[in-house]
Amino acid sequence: MANKKKQSGDIETLMRAVVVFRDARNWKQFHNPKDSAISLVLEAAEVMEHFQWKNKPEMREHVRKHKQDIADELSDVLYWVLLIAHDLAIDIPKSFKRKLKENKRKYPVAKSKGKHHKYTAYTS
Repeated sequence: MANKKKQSGDIETLMRAVVVFRDARNWKQFHNPKDSAISLVLEAAEVMEHFQWKNKPEMREHVRKHKQDIADELSDVLYWVLLIAHDLAIDIPKSFKRKLKENKRKYPVAKSKGKHHKYTAYTS
């Protein structure tokens, strides 16, 4: 299901768009870290609803029929990620690269390829 099309927009551009949208509506007053994090989790749950109780063939068919709806929910999740990162002054690209580097260390290819265990299973 991976799509090789070029992704549109960069993180900074998307973050600015989210903040402009929020600030134009004077919603910052409602966006403390706790409530923003709750909103993030609620939107992530809406992504999960698309797959709940479906087997693999049902999921493939659902994605085919509802891909835009799933994309909308993923966009809602990204909205909150970007807004929280902005409000807490977190450099998402830098943080993401650091975390990916950490995960590469925790999940070395030679030990974890094709396996689904927690990283503690790969420590010697």
